[in-house]
Amino acid sequence: MAGFAADDGDQDGSAWRPLVRAHTYELVVERIEEQILDGTLRVGDRLPAERDLAGMLGISRSAVREALRALQAQGVLRMAVGTGPDSGTTVAAMPSQALTRLLRLHVGLANFPLRDVVEARVALERASARSAALAATDADLAELRDLLDRMDDPDQDRDRFNELDTDFHVAIAEASGNRLVADMTIAIRESLRCPLQQAFRDLGDSWGPIAEVLREDHRGVLRALADRDPQQAEQRMEAHIRGFYARIPEVAGPDARTDPRG
Repeated sequence: MAGFAADDGDQDGSAWRPLVRAHTYELVVERIEEQILDGTLRVGDRLPAERDLAGMLGISRSAVREALRALQAQGVLRMAVGTGPDSGTTVAAMPSQALTRLLRLHVGLANFPLRDVVEARVALERASARSAALAATDADLAELRDLLDRMDDPDQDRDRFNELDTDFHVAIAEASGNRLVADMTIAIRESLRCPLQQAFRDLGDSWGPIAEVLREDHRGVLRALADRDPQQAEQRMEAHIRGFYARIPEVAGPDARTDPRG
């Protein structure tokens, strides 16, 4: 692996020169981030052992340990005890899940205005729908049909309907073939899961007609995908998203009760 294993013969430690201000683990995090961004560290590369890294950087092992744990929590590093090829600290091979988690939390914490949420979703999901119309496989389309068939179940409760709705939009993003767009779509959808559930519960008897509109919107998007019509796919997706938020502005909170198209 790219020369970062502690037992690599060509490891000269030059990338791990001592830190000038060695009183905080954040400097260790910054040094590792720098090497990831400049391509010195890549997915699967193993970092030097904790003790060796502390010596190279001129800091305590506790500071190194704290930095590694912080990056592990972010999904950047994978830490495993024992011996063998999977042991030690390596750059994570599956960073997309960590990215999705972080984006979801930040979107949830920021409490963005409805207009911002709508425009972000429109931009992302128009791109997803357009690409999926060109790239979706027969298996992708079959999965989407199955999700919509399950949403048609008259006995489907609102929470389950919301889960299937999320799965439908995520499946389109994944079918587009753009992993970053898919992860960002998942993050936004997941950040809205709880507000959506509560909004659906608060609809009372209005739920039935709104659910029917959502089903028809989804079917229209799927027809465009199956017809391999990227223009129709992106237009129907945008109309669906904007129409949804116009009908249920409560999703974004009491301060966002305005038509996003206004």
